Amino acid sequence: MNDIAFLLNGTPVQLSGESPTRTLLEWLRETRGLTGTKEGCNEGDCGACSVMVTDDSGTRALNSCILFLPQLHGKAVRTVEGISGPGGEMHPVQRAMVDLHGSQCGYCTPGFIVSMAVAHKNGARDHDDQLAGNLCRCTGYAPIIRAAEAAAKAPVPDWLGRDGGMAQDARAPYAPASSDELAAWYLAHPEATLIAGATDVGLWVTKELRGLPEVAFLHACKDLRRIEPAGGGLRVGAGVTIAALRAAVAERHPSLAELLRRFASEQVRGAATIGGNIANGSPIGDAPPALIAMGATLHLRRGDARRDMPLEDFFLDYRKQDRQKGEFVEAVTIPDDVPGLACYKLSKRFDQDISAVCGCFNLVLNGSKIESARIAFGGMAGTPKRAVAVEAALTGKEWCEATIETAIPGFARDFTPMSDMRASAEYRLRTAQNMLWRYFHAHSGTTISVLEVSP
Repeated sequence: MNDIAFLLNGTPVQLSGESPTRTLLEWLRETRGLTGTKEGCNEGDCGACSVMVTDDSGTRALNSCILFLPQLHGKAVRTVEGISGPGGEMHPVQRAMVDLHGSQCGYCTPGFIVSMAVAHKNGARDHDDQLAGNLCRCTGYAPIIRAAEAAAKAPVPDWLGRDGGMAQDARAPYAPASSDELAAWYLAHPEATLIAGATDVGLWVTKELRGLPEVAFLHACKDLRRIEPAGGGLRVGAGVTIAALRAAVAERHPSLAELLRRFASEQVRGAATIGGNIANGSPIGDAPPALIAMGATLHLRRGDARRDMPLEDFFLDYRKQDRQKGEFVEAVTIPDDVPGLACYKLSKRFDQDISAVCGCFNLVLNGSKIESARIAFGGMAGTPKRAVAVEAALTGKEWCEATIETAIPGFARDFTPMSDMRASAEYRLRTAQNMLWRYFHAHSGTTISVLEVSP
């Protein structure tokens, strides 16, 4: 049975016979006539299609343009039409947007309202981060931020408090219930597409118009969403979202958490998974350089067989990984003891942008000597890659400017970056070199964050 059941604006909905790769946005607008949810970029970048989704993990704003219908089974969804009360009562964020002139053309406004209502329900006050995934082309963000601040102390409307996940007797459609079930199914269907958050696969459908004849959704595998202590580190299941990972590492690894803060937007971080970010093999994925620099271990599974490897060994060539047919990423273990970690992301926009270069450094000092060095980059090669020549030039040397000068030429031996719309090869190489200087000066007590510079 492939029935999909969820709450929509407080009303139970049951669907049969829908394509597993039909997006919620398309269904809302074309089947239900709920046109308040807008189609803007159709790739999860502008936030005009944001909806509120509540399940056993809490309430999140998600992009409905890259959210497939089976992912909603057993959950509660609210569109902008459901943010106001059943009698037309305005939500506090709606009232504040009116009072503080937070809307002009109104095209982006429904998405902003949904994101603001989610943040309001969750008690989140970091409004710049909460709204970084919503693009406004005409109003300007100042009145919108003022509206979010003005509404922050108002109580959550009672009608939103009724959205619990639906109790379901039937299993989620197209979704294995555990990693054991997934392993058996994927071994028998090795050509199928595995879908976790759909923040990447969603674009295959909406932008590349791909047909995906056989799919499995991983959101019902709760054992893949665990974060557990493991041998001096954290074992992070492949289904753990970027948002959940960021929260889990905030105290242990603040630099990694800060890098994850700039991972797309709230809407994407609430859906995208660490397993997906690794398994898609992108050379500009933000998590792999950091995990490689930390010495993370990857755990793979094929049927009942499991194998472990250093994460850096997983990436063989552009979009090619050491993964067999029917094998999937099960987890990654992140060491606890990485005090020297620093992660630097360079992109044209500070928020919601793809890295031109992502550099991650992990040096261990013994007095004034560099005992060991692990340095990894994204955006500098066809895969996330270690700077082995630079590491060799640093290891065993004095921690001083002369050593840095000696190590700098190693970048040209380690990397032959490409030129594209984000950056030229020359710019990427110079930037990578400058990131080593940045790391050195940060350890010397110099303020290096652009967010901390004052006139």
